[in-house]
Order: sequence, then C-alpha cells, then structure tokens
Amino acid sequence: MTALGAVFRPQLPPERLREVAQAADDAGLEQLWLWEDCFFEGGVSTASAALAWTRNLRVGVGLLPVPLRNAALAAMEAAALHRMFPGRAVLALGHGVQSWMGQTGARVESPLTLLREHLAATRALLRGERVTTQGRYVRLDDVALAWPPAPPPPVLAGATGPRTLRLSGEAADGTVIVAGTSPDDVRRARRLIDEGRAAAGRDDRHELVCYLHAATGPDGPARLKAEISLSGKPEYGAACPAGAVAEAAARLAEAGADTVILQPTSDEPDPAGFVRFTAEEVRPLLT
Repeated sequence: MTALGAVFRPQLPPERLREVAQAADDAGLEQLWLWEDCFFEGGVSTASAALAWTRNLRVGVGLLPVPLRNAALAAMEAAALHRMFPGRAVLALGHGVQSWMGQTGARVESPLTLLREHLAATRALLRGERVTTQGRYVRLDDVALAWPPAPPPPVLAGATGPRTLRLSGEAADGTVIVAGTSPDDVRRARRLIDEGRAAAGRDDRHELVCYLHAATGPDGPARLKAEISLSGKPEYGAACPAGAVAEAAARLAEAGADTVILQPTSDEPDPAGFVRFTAEEVRPLLT
C-alpha cells in the first residue's frame, strides 16, 4: 500500500505546528513532513516537538541542508530522535538551495561531493561505526556515537538532477523528490536511482518519497493554479474533490513512488483541515 502524508509548510509560524500535528495524529494520518527552509523553522527542533506531541504519526524532515550541518552533529541529532521515538522519525539530507547557502556563508564548490561525503559519514555513524575520514569537506577523527540507534535508521537524500538521483541510489537509503514532478519524471527518477544502486551493488529497499501539489476548498483549483504558476513551468498537481487528489497520488505510486506527501499551497487557509482531508477523504481512496 502506498504511504500517504502531508506537509506542514514553514510559511506557518512554529506555534501552529502543535495544532496541525495533533490533528494529523488524531485523524490517523501516516506521515507529516517538515522543511528546513531558510530562514524559517529548524528541522530537528520542530520534528522533536511534533513527535513529542503525537502518538503514532511519523514525522519527516525533507530536507536538512548538509552545508549547514556537520556530519557528526547530524548523526547525533538523528540518533537522539530515533532512540526517543523509534520508527517514527524520517530524515533526509540534501544540497540545500544554493542561494540560501551563499547567504549563510556555507556554499561549497561541489555540492555533490559534499552530499556524498556527508551521507557516507552520517550513515556509518548511525550504524555505530567509529569513523575517521579526511574528505574534501567532511573530516572526522575517531568519531563514534555514544548512543547509536538500533537498528540503524534509513537516511534519505533529496534529489532532483540526474547526478544527484544516481548518488542517492548509490549512497542513501531513500530519495525525496519535489512537488510538481510528473509520473513520467518519477519513472525517470526511479531509473536513475536504480542505476546508482546497481553501480554500488545494492539490493536493499530504497524508499521513494514524492511531494504532490494539492489544494482543498471551493477556491482550491484557483489557488493551485496560482501556486504552480510561480515556478514558470508546467507542474503536476491536483485540487479537490478528494477523488481527483487520490487519482493524482495513485499515478505517482504507479510510476514508482512508495510514499506520496500532499503539499498544500502556501496560502492554505486551514492547515489542520488539510491534514484531516488527507487522512479522512484521500486515504480511503488510495490503495
């Protein structure tokens, strides 16, 4: 069965998170995803709060920009979440928006190299290994976590371009791809991920998480059209009724997505209502 979730967008103030997370949990929604966009809420702090306020909800962060996070610190944060809330945290690492990375003084010459090194070090630390590495960007000297989680949790990567998709297949345990991606694009992404997996000799499970533009309410189609127009290119999405949204999600699943996360518009008037809509109206229509 395709997993289903929704996004709590960082355009909402952090004090709104509790209401939305608890509404999602009470409605039986499977996943709630958060973003560490600059310069809104921190991903780990909000994920920790959302996990503490709920009982069953899985909480994803898609994604943590690796230029902002030392690999040892990222592993420490991930380990703490996974030990406190076993099986309920999902963390993805990624390049981050390069203009934002430049604003923080953290932009690097080769984002792909940084992501490769960061994934390798973070995953090794979460496996309980003692790591010494002198990479171009990631440098650790005899580092091991005092409290590694068991079993080691998956680490996902955010990816869009072909090289990063192949890298994700090779070096990550799953991939997160952005909203607006069409079913054909999902198929291409899955092929590129599989190329990376084959090159690395991997045959373990690789979860593909895909965001889907969605809108509810009588003005949903107009708000969705306005949201998509901001990108300047055609993008895949769906507005209510629930059947239309479920059909769009099903097409992504048929193309290779394991998890579909509904992404509301930035001007969604009822964020708690959006997660209830996802759980109560879309979920029953998606197999």
